[in-house]
Amino acid sequence: MSVPLTIPCPHCNALNRVPPERLGENPSCGRCKQALFDGHPVDLTTANFDVIAGRGDVPVLVDFWAPWCGPCLGFAPVFVQAASRFEPRLRLGKLDTEAQPQIAQRLGIRSIPTLIMFRQGREIARQSGALSAAQLQQFIEAALARS
Repeated sequence: MSVPLTIPCPHCNALNRVPPERLGENPSCGRCKQALFDGHPVDLTTANFDVIAGRGDVPVLVDFWAPWCGPCLGFAPVFVQAASRFEPRLRLGKLDTEAQPQIAQRLGIRSIPTLIMFRQGREIARQSGALSAAQLQQFIEAALARS
């Protein structure tokens, strides 16, 4: 029998235990009954960042962006598309550095867009600048191999 993974709910922040072999079966939250993975990046804020990026067993890739940033806006569709391709193996989230400056400052975000992959709250990879779909896939695969 496999050890269940801890998966934070992107809707209510409840921690759920899901057997790894059931990740592909569209698991839902035990508290709010919503899907744990819906193929879209999670909007991250100070209220949910530490739970989503720090408490789960599934790696989390965060796009740090701002609404005034042209490269960020150009990269957004590539990032959204990656969510449907990589979930549930990887959770993707977006953090608006303009709306959530405390987290950006805490993590030393100096340029945007910046991607950081976390595993159980630890940074395992970082990349600054907008990427093509192929470059994003390469970054994700390399980071997952290291984690």
